[in-house]
Amino acid sequence: MNTPKRKFSVIGCGRVGICLAAFLFKKNYEPAGFFSKSKTSAQAARTAAGCGTVFDTAADCARAGDIIFITTPDGIIEGICGDLVQQNALGPKTMVFHLSGAHSSEILAQATQAGAVVGSIHPLQSFAPYEPGQASPFEGINISVEGDPDAVSQGKDIAATLGAQAFAIPTESKTLYHASAVVASNYLVTLVKFALTLLMETGLREDVAFEILSPLIQGTLSNIGSRGCTRALTGPVARGDHETVSRHLADIDKKLPQFSALYRLLGTHTLDIAAAGNCLSEEAEKILSQFFKTV
Repeated sequence: MNTPKRKFSVIGCGRVGICLAAFLFKKNYEPAGFFSKSKTSAQAARTAAGCGTVFDTAADCARAGDIIFITTPDGIIEGICGDLVQQNALGPKTMVFHLSGAHSSEILAQATQAGAVVGSIHPLQSFAPYEPGQASPFEGINISVEGDPDAVSQGKDIAATLGAQAFAIPTESKTLYHASAVVASNYLVTLVKFALTLLMETGLREDVAFEILSPLIQGTLSNIGSRGCTRALTGPVARGDHETVSRHLADIDKKLPQFSALYRLLGTHTLDIAAAGNCLSEEAEKILSQFFKTV
């Protein structure tokens, strides 16, 4: 006996909403409804899914589905949820998910009061515009899930259906989870830009500088994966080589003073990692600490 497909509706048909519609199709989830501020976007989601109905209101769209995905910009998720409740668009046990990384399921509290089950699903992935025939952007990625226990269970099933790996986090930890993702992605760009700028000071173009540093970056990431951060740490701080650090600081202060504070801040936290690995003498740790505190 075949298990009935769960009907889903998408409210907010941007890149993520359209990809969800396309790749949940024929995966034991049935596209039911689509709504977006732009009707063209809702129609694009319907085309990508291959079936379902484009609705004129978010409430009618929600009524069509057993699972509701609110994939709008973060700032309007809570308001849309409230509107759905006010218009009695959520039935008992309707499951409501948003896909924001920055917010927890707590912003769907009004739906909980209406008897719905709520959660959040956040794919750790950046999404390009959907194109027919493209490979799934969900395949092999990690997806965080949090919320009501039934929502977490359903969220894990959705992730598995999409070919992703799901991991559950406590609702109260969602903000730190998102901060982690920002540091790993956005701030990594900032750190690489810092390294490139230092190398470009030697007269190299940015693209050439990146080609030179790329194997080192990839190798370091590989070492972190296989050995952990403490054991992967190398370089002058890990060796207690305060003379080299001193020369770095002198040159940066002279030629690129806008990066002096950043180098010292990174050095301070790198020193903590080195100290945790018990690879520094007490004297070296004290000298390096003084270098990094210099204004």
